[in-house]
Amino acid sequence: MFDLLISSAHAQAAAGTPAQPAWVSFVPFVLIFLVMYFLMIRPQKKRMEEEQTFINKLSHGDEVYTKSGILGKVSGIAEKVVTLELEGGSKMKVLKSHIGGSASAIFSEAKK
Repeated sequence: MFDLLISSAHAQAAAGTPAQPAWVSFVPFVLIFLVMYFLMIRPQKKRMEEEQTFINKLSHGDEVYTKSGILGKVSGIAEKVVTLELEGGSKMKVLKSHIGGSASAIFSEAKK
C-alpha cells in the first residue's frame, strides 16, 4: 500500500519541478558557512589577536588577572612564564598563555 503512495509522490515531484543546475543545491551550505564565519570564527580570531598583543606587551608592574581568576602584579617575565606578586607579598608562577587580561579593565567595567 505504501509503495503505491511513495512512487506516485516521486512521480509528481519529478514532473512538476524544472531541472536546476547542480551548484544551486550548494547555495544553502555556502550561506550557512558565511553566517558562521562572521558570527563565530571572525570575532574569536580578533579576541585571540588582542590577547596575544596584550601578552607580548606585558611589563613589570602591570596588574593582571589569570583565566582562573587570580589577580596579581607582574614581578618577573620569562619566555613562557610570568611571575605574579599576590597580595601579602607571596609570588606565583603562571604560564603566559593563562594570563587573561589587565586587572584595571575588570574594575573599570564594574564602575559603569
